[in-house]
Amino acid sequence: MKKLFDDLSYKISKQTTKQYSTSFSLGILALSPKIRNSIYAIYGYVRLADEIVDSFHDYDRSTLLSRFREQTNQALEEKISLNPILQCFQETINQYEIDVKLIYQFLDSMEMDLQKIDYNSDLYKQYILGSAEVVGLMCLHIFVDGNKEQYEILKPSAMKLGSAFQKVNFLRDLKDDYQVLGRTYFPNVDITYFDNSVKEHIENDIQQEFKEALEGIKNLPNSARFGVYLAYRYYISLFRKIKRTPAKKIINQRIRISNGRKFSLMMSSYVQYKMSFL
Repeated sequence: MKKLFDDLSYKISKQTTKQYSTSFSLGILALSPKIRNSIYAIYGYVRLADEIVDSFHDYDRSTLLSRFREQTNQALEEKISLNPILQCFQETINQYEIDVKLIYQFLDSMEMDLQKIDYNSDLYKQYILGSAEVVGLMCLHIFVDGNKEQYEILKPSAMKLGSAFQKVNFLRDLKDDYQVLGRTYFPNVDITYFDNSVKEHIENDIQQEFKEALEGIKNLPNSARFGVYLAYRYYISLFRKIKRTPAKKIINQRIRISNGRKFSLMMSSYVQYKMSFL
């Protein structure tokens, strides 16, 4: 009978992914069916933690995040949780023997969002490592099906991809992060003086990370390659739109890619993949 609960748990993480991210939902659909549920489990977990720090402003977010950390520890140790998202997450972590250090690095970065931090280069790197790069590494464990040698080879590229995604998110969300949440992630950048020169410097860094990440995507197993490439294409498209947008507009408007454009990218990416252009 537990299978009913397990099935429900994965369905809830899948619905969470669909509710919050069209891009990642389409990317996951392009993965092999045998690994989709595990990636939904990862996304559902990180989304829940992110909601605690970004959305629950009328509640004691610090207590909620601390409790979430405790519940995570308990679920991993007991290999069961009554929280459906934690249930499928712990099952995925235990199934693929994912290093729990990655989870704690992620939660540490979430905790940083509860504080007012003036980010320098070291803190910026620390935040990106925990908030994005380690999530990519959790997924990489699943993509390589626990193959340690392949994991180590692809690890640098996976971290670059996670970092590039996160930095694009920072540019996309600059308005809300600064005006609503009071956050500025880019080190030594005064948003009141954010201009095209500062923006271009950040974009050059992102461009290089995307370039390095693509080489790793090409070497992923077939079960994961197209899905990850599709997510890459979505973010490259968003990144290019941001590059075309003046700095002053970035500060006052959230840049988006329409769902129609996302579906178009999915089709063109599939053609490239099938014709071995990737």
